[in-house]
Amino acid sequence: MYDLVRGPFVWVAFIVFIVGTVYQVVRFYALSRETSPFRLTKPTGGPPKTEAPPAEPVLTFGQRMRLSIAGTSPVMITVTTVFHVLLVLTPIFVLGHNVLWDLAWGVSPPSLSEAFTDVLTLIVIAGGVYFLGRRLFMARVRAITSAYDYAILAIATAPFITGFLAYRHIFDYDTVIILHMLAGEIMLIAIPFTKLVHMPFFFINRFLLVHENTFGAGGTRIWR
Repeated sequence: MYDLVRGPFVWVAFIVFIVGTVYQVVRFYALSRETSPFRLTKPTGGPPKTEAPPAEPVLTFGQRMRLSIAGTSPVMITVTTVFHVLLVLTPIFVLGHNVLWDLAWGVSPPSLSEAFTDVLTLIVIAGGVYFLGRRLFMARVRAITSAYDYAILAIATAPFITGFLAYRHIFDYDTVIILHMLAGEIMLIAIPFTKLVHMPFFFINRFLLVHENTFGAGGTRIWR
């Protein structure tokens, strides 16, 4: 079982992830169209006008941030940002993962110390507990939560929980390490076809789509 999970299953997971992500990007371009750069401006009051005044002031980056979720829910945006950054970066710099990369393909990315990786893993798990708590105890969040949302949260955090258990040799190591690899493979396969697709779509959403939270000079595409 170990050789199967470590070998063919890994290839299947990566192929599905890559092909699925490419499909979603192509689909995005098919469902959107090019538009002029978007500029968020200060409201002027009164009825809507067909033409904006030429000297209408443009909101600064700070003003835009205060109007976004970063300004209205700073704790939420902080936890979300840290959680997502570590969710992506931590597996890349895990020493154990990079040893496997080296053995399989002769590629050895830089690695973080095992102690520091352990801390990052705990931060990701704590972030998962925070999101679970919001869905369980905040009425407005619980009202729009389904079993699907809990499943997505479990898929996202399971690789870190099982990795932590394996590193600490909690429970049977052979069983836990197989569960850890399976959890990572399931997550890779799920990314392009579930809500987890927002991970690779972050850059499209923030830099290409026209909306009030667009980064940079402004979005260049809108939905058809």
